[in-house]
Parts: sequence; structure tokens; C-alpha cells
Amino acid sequence: MACLLEPPLRMSVLSEVTASSRHYVDRLFDPDPQNVLQGVIDMKNAVIGNNKQKANLIVLGAVPRLLYLLQQETSSTELKTECAVVLGSLAMGTENNVKSLLDCHIIPALLQGLLSPDLKFIEACLRCLRTVFISPVTPEELLYTDATVIPHLMALLSRSRYTQEYICQIFSHCCKLRHWHSCGFKSSPQPLLGANGPDHQTILFNHGAVQNIAHLLTSVSYKVRMQALKCFSVLAFENPQVSMTLVNVLVDGELLPQIFVKMLQRDKPIEMQLTSAKCLTYMCRAGAIRTDDNCIVLKTLPCLVRMCSKERLLEERVEGAETLAYLIEPDVELQRIASITDHLIAMLADYFKYPSSVSAITDIKRLDHDLKHAHELRQAAFKLYASLGANDEDIRKKIIETENMMDRIVNGLSESSIKVRLAAVRCLHSLSRSVQQLRTSFQDHAVWKPLMKVLQNAPDEILVVASSMLCNLLLEFSPSKEPILESGAIELLCGLTQSENPALRVNGIWALMNMAFQAEQKIKADILRGLSTEQLFRLLSDSDVNVLMKTLGLLRNLLSTRPTLCILANIADGTTAKELIMTNDDILQKIKYYMGHSNVKLQLAAMFCISNLVWNEEEGKRELPGFSSQRQFKPACSSHLSFIGKISLPEQNSFLAREDPGPNVQAQLVIKFFLLVLVKKKKKICLNGSTGQLVLGREWVYQLC
Repeated sequence: MACLLEPPLRMSVLSEVTASSRHYVDRLFDPDPQNVLQGVIDMKNAVIGNNKQKANLIVLGAVPRLLYLLQQETSSTELKTECAVVLGSLAMGTENNVKSLLDCHIIPALLQGLLSPDLKFIEACLRCLRTVFISPVTPEELLYTDATVIPHLMALLSRSRYTQEYICQIFSHCCKLRHWHSCGFKSSPQPLLGANGPDHQTILFNHGAVQNIAHLLTSVSYKVRMQALKCFSVLAFENPQVSMTLVNVLVDGELLPQIFVKMLQRDKPIEMQLTSAKCLTYMCRAGAIRTDDNCIVLKTLPCLVRMCSKERLLEERVEGAETLAYLIEPDVELQRIASITDHLIAMLADYFKYPSSVSAITDIKRLDHDLKHAHELRQAAFKLYASLGANDEDIRKKIIETENMMDRIVNGLSESSIKVRLAAVRCLHSLSRSVQQLRTSFQDHAVWKPLMKVLQNAPDEILVVASSMLCNLLLEFSPSKEPILESGAIELLCGLTQSENPALRVNGIWALMNMAFQAEQKIKADILRGLSTEQLFRLLSDSDVNVLMKTLGLLRNLLSTRPTLCILANIADGTTAKELIMTNDDILQKIKYYMGHSNVKLQLAAMFCISNLVWNEEEGKRELPGFSSQRQFKPACSSHLSFIGKISLPEQNSFLAREDPGPNVQAQLVIKFFLLVLVKKKKKICLNGSTGQLVLGREWVYQLC
């Protein structure tokens, strides 16, 4: 296969190919092996630090010839080693260089070279593999294609400190998560995989990665220690199995968490402190270490806050803030501790001061550096603010009262960087959980306006968070509710309910549910028109239970002026609602379906719905006021209890036969009450539908009994 650069780059490079570059390639075909070896050595010296020369050689076909020489049995070990070195140097050029190497199938050739008995050649192959795999254009799956590769790499760990360093580095760059875990934090440093099968963490763990790498943490080589530490950080990320194992691993008589804590000390290199803090953070989030453990509260958290200070490099501040945000996200107490540690909330405000004004920067390199990291700094600050304000009202108040903070967050919604926009939306979503802030700061800054713009045209990952925030802004006490309605929110939200993304469907219907709560009849009518009956039934048949429950909540709010536990019973508690149900066969069938649903609350609600439909208007609806406990239930139907108690139901109706306290007892009583209604009326319930009828009478009773 030809190994060529991208066409535009290829044309520009071809015009600059020199006779000298062609000379290097020609020497690779010399019949004298010594001349070939010298030619490869000269090529190695020529490409060091020279990207133009690297591109020239790739265009002239050097890569296929180097790979041929590397795989030839007749080639000397020295020649093979030099070929691997040159290939590694070519891989250190541009991403296009790496793509060209991949097109020439460099990885299988290098992996084959690891079977050699010669250590120098093995190290050269590993070094080249390391360089190729750390490139973002290299698919990590290429390491796992052959099932024999990982065990062989584990065996090579003991050969030398170089094999240890390179293999750990390869593992840490080729260990990606396959599934999204339960954790809600979305700034995961690990991309997800789409294919089925074991994820990379599981593969490495099952081949003894923990046991083979643990002792490297005490290596005399700093590079080996660091690469082993980084490897553990990616292995432990959102992985309870690995994290629980790490907690109990002993290295020279010390548990791994104790070793990690020692690496957090201020006298250790910053890189080591940060990576150790990551390991402990990931183990904590995976449930292997308690959030109130001293190693988290007194060591890890303070270390990460320290990394956010202005004395640290910009990239260190980014990494520190993002890791801290991940650590404290689910724990209120950690959020409170972090918020009062080293004035963290005020410290994060400095993240928005980059890039510095051009007039204040004399060094163009510093300006370029600031520009490069400005987006990352804002993104990290938004993430950490979101985690800090996730639960505590006082912390939210401190964040919002920080100078110009609301303006900065609102401006973040229109950033050019998608990652910054996403982080800003998450931050606002976190702050929008405050009733007070919804009524004050969010209204003062008209947050709903830029939010509606974001919702008009954004990728799904932003839409999910933005629509979640919109749900909060549409609560009945939010001043933003009216202007949002006037800006065409109903049409937008009805569109979300048709999304293929379940999270967007949930948020769309949830926002409509909030919008319909105690709303005017016109708004309810607009919602019904926007959704259409067909879409409502599609939502009621949705495979996602959250979509189903929110749709029922929407129906409740559309057809009732007050909240009640029995959602479906509310649908049948008035003349208009009864007419709607009795003229629509689909609704009748759905109610019948919910009487057999596995969710007890839905069964209860369906039974009340039917019982309300049974009674004539003048007899009044049957409702259990304040239906929240059996104690409240009994007085509501005390006149019928003596009769109801005599009705026995069969064991095959398992949820009826149980005698557990709570909802199950309520379910039995409700159904017995319903059967009492049937007996008292002495007739079938025939509800005529548009295309048929739902018949519930003695036949249904016999079927139950």
C-alpha cells in the first residue's frame, strides 16, 4: 500500500523535495548491507528535529523500505534497530506523518519485532510504538487486535527500565472506557468506545496489570514511577473492580493508597502530586475510599486546591480544577470544605483573566501560551463552580456574588469553543437549582435569552444540559417562565420530545410538565396542539420509564389544577376529562394496561381512574384524600371496609397477594374497593371508544379471581 501524505500537503512538499532527500532513500536499496546500515544511520541524523526532511522522506517512499528492512530475517539486528529508531523519529513529526505510518501498517510490524530476543531492538520497537500510540490519530484498538500482544507486553515489563517506561506509557494512552458509568460528571478524560466486548481496563486488569505494575512505583527511575502512576490513574477511573483491588495491594509492606499519599507531598514534583491526587480521586469516586477518609479530606482535596493557585502553570491549574470538580461533585461535605479552602471561589475568578492584555505582554510566546490555555481555563473554572454549587445554597450565593461572575457565565454561553459553552451551561444548571437565584440573579441577567439561543442550534450534549436547565426556569415560581413562553418555547420543547435521544425526550416532556403546572387553559391547549394526540401516545409507549412517568405527569398537570399522587385518577375526575377518555379507545386501552403494570403506583392510579369513571357524576368521584399511607386510606372508605375485607384474591396475582406494608397493602385495598364498585353497580363497565370499547365487568373479575 502506498504511504502518502494528504494531497494538499503532498503537493507542497513534492515541490521542495531535494536531491539530498532522494539520496537518503536511494541508499536504502544499496546491495551492500553495510551501505544500507550507514544510509539508515545518516537518515536518522538528518531527520532529527527537521519536520520538512521527515515529510520529504515519507513522500519519497522511505517508510515501506524501512519496514521491509525491519522485518527481513536477513537484516542484521543493528540494522533492524536503526530502522525502528528512524521510524520513531518520523512519527514524532506531524499528525500526517503518523497517518502515513499507519497506512503502511507500522504497528503490526513493530509488534512482530517485540518477539526478537535482542533487548535493544525490543526497546527501539517499544519506543516507536509509544510515539505512534500517543498520537491522537492512532486508534487504540490496534493494540488489542491480537489477543497475544497484551500478555507478551506484561512479560516484557521485567526486561529493563526502558521497557517498563514505554509499556506503561502505551497502556496509559490505550486504556479507554467503553461504557458511560453512573457518575454524573461529564468532564471525563476518557473517551468512550462504541463496540461491544470487554473494555480496555478489563482486558489489562485480567492480564495482571495491577500486580505487574504495582512494584514499579518504587523504581529508582523517576520516569518509570511516573508512567506507572499514570497507568494506575487510567485503570482506576470509574472502575470499582480495579479500585477495590488497588486499595489492598501491598508494595514493600505499604498499601498503595499510602504510597499515593506520600507522592502528594509538597516536596514531590508537581506532575507526581497531580497524578497521585488523580489516582486517589478516581478510587474515591469508584467507592474504594470513603469521602470522609483523611487521605481524601486532609491530603487529596488540599493538594488539588493548591494546584488551582496562580503560582502554578496554566496547564497545571486546568488539570487541578477539573480533577477537584470530579472529586467533590457528588459529596456535599467535600463541596463545603473545598469552598472554604484557600479562598478557592475567589481564586477561580483569576481563571478568566487570560489572555492578559496585549499591551502588558512583551513576550509573543507568552501571549501564544495564554491564548492556547484561555479556553481550557474557563472551561475548568465553570466545571469546578458547577460542582461547588451543586447542593449548598450558601456556596451558590458566594459564587454568584463573585465579581462579574454571572456576566462571565452568561458570556460563556456564546463562546466559540463547544467545550466552554457546555461547561458554562452546566455551571448555570447547577446554580439554577436555587429558588432564590432563579428569582433574583437569573432574572436580573435575563439568563433565559442566551439559553434559548443555545437551544436553537447546538449539539446533543449541550442540548441535554440546556434543556435540563430550562426545566428549572419553567417552574411556577420562576420569573423567567412568562418570557420563555412568549419566545416560542412550546414548539421547541415539543420538538425535543421527538428526539431519538432519550435524555432529550425526558427533558422536553419534563419542561412541558413544569410549564403546564397550574397554567392558564390557553397554555395547556397550546401544549396539546404542539404535541398532538399521536405523539402523546408514542410517549406513553416509550421504552424509557422516565419518559413515561414525565408524560403521565404532564397529563396530570394538563387535566388537573392541583398535584395528586394518583396521576391517572386525576384524568378521570371531571366531566371534560371523562369525555376525552370515553371517546378515545387508545386512552382506555392504556389505562387497562397500567392496571397490570409492574409499578405499584401506576396500578393504584389506574384503579382510581377506573373507579372514578364508574361512578355517576351526581354520586361524586372516588378519591382518597392525602393518599400517602394506609392510615390515611382507611378512613376514606371506612363504610366499605367490612365488605372489602371479605373479598379474597388469588395467589397468582402476586402483587395483590402480598401482605407487605405500604403501597402493596394500598394496592390490595384499592382493587378490592374497585371490585366493590363493580358489585354495587351490578353491571359491566362499558366505555365506548372511537373504534371499540373497553369492557371491564364480571368477566374481568372472574379472570382475576
